[in-house]
Amino acid sequence: MNPSVLRIATRQSALALWQAEHVAALLRATHPNLQVTLVPMTTRGDEILDQPLATIGGKGLFLKELEVAMLEDRADLAVHSLKDVPATLEPGFNLPAILPRADAADAFVSNEHADLAALPSGARVGTSSLRRQTQLRSLRPDLQLLDLRGNVGTRLGKLDSGAYDAIILACAGLERLGLASRIRARLTAPDWLPAPGQAAIAIEARDERPAVGALLKALDDPDTRLTITAERAMNHALGGSCTVPVGAWCVLGEHGLHLRGLVGDAASGRLLQAEAQSPIDQAGALGQRVADALLAQGAGELLQR
Repeated sequence: MNPSVLRIATRQSALALWQAEHVAALLRATHPNLQVTLVPMTTRGDEILDQPLATIGGKGLFLKELEVAMLEDRADLAVHSLKDVPATLEPGFNLPAILPRADAADAFVSNEHADLAALPSGARVGTSSLRRQTQLRSLRPDLQLLDLRGNVGTRLGKLDSGAYDAIILACAGLERLGLASRIRARLTAPDWLPAPGQAAIAIEARDERPAVGALLKALDDPDTRLTITAERAMNHALGGSCTVPVGAWCVLGEHGLHLRGLVGDAASGRLLQAEAQSPIDQAGALGQRVADALLAQGAGELLQR
């Protein structure tokens, strides 16, 4: 029997709440008799802001409390930015719905400079992402890269206070919060790769609640799931977490799937890159093939660092 009420566990940041409200609205529209409520909570990833994520356990810290809420029957589902979801889910959980992907580019944000090339030598650029740091160092080894944590508003506030000359954020997050005007330039493939799953919203539920999963399945976007499957398969084959700089970008075209991947070293800016194509029914194998190509170039050594 289908539940009549669904409770959504969500982080309390403005972006997380926007995403949860977006999912709630879609569920109400798809299932008119369904009541949908939000269960906002703070995660460890939100609480520890004075250390880089890579040193305190990675982006999985944004999920743990939400998963516990589901296990303790305080929530029926959780809404995440898919790039924050580890390549391997905790046992007992699944992703019954992945929403259509938004703009997956990264955003160059600055009050004084038009784009990355316009930054003067030694300019201070803020980002907590090792993937972004690696690509910045590869393109502009002369820049001063500084850690930057906190929600979108906090990061923009630090830029506006003069602590940074520029910061790198996700275009999708800025657009969802009505802040697209802050984007000075878009960093896009093939010259710059996003995180696996970037700009897609994922809905997580428990294996033991198939009726919940059935309600959520109506929101799933098959094309986005295909491309995300390839990106996450590559990330999984590389042992992916946010403690290593990994980028991935898969597109669906008339000839099938095309996946680009990169592994890098944030300290030196060294980048390894690979790409491959496959039919649409081989998304997982495509991810494995690109990961194997990266490993053949020496990605294992970078990943172990």
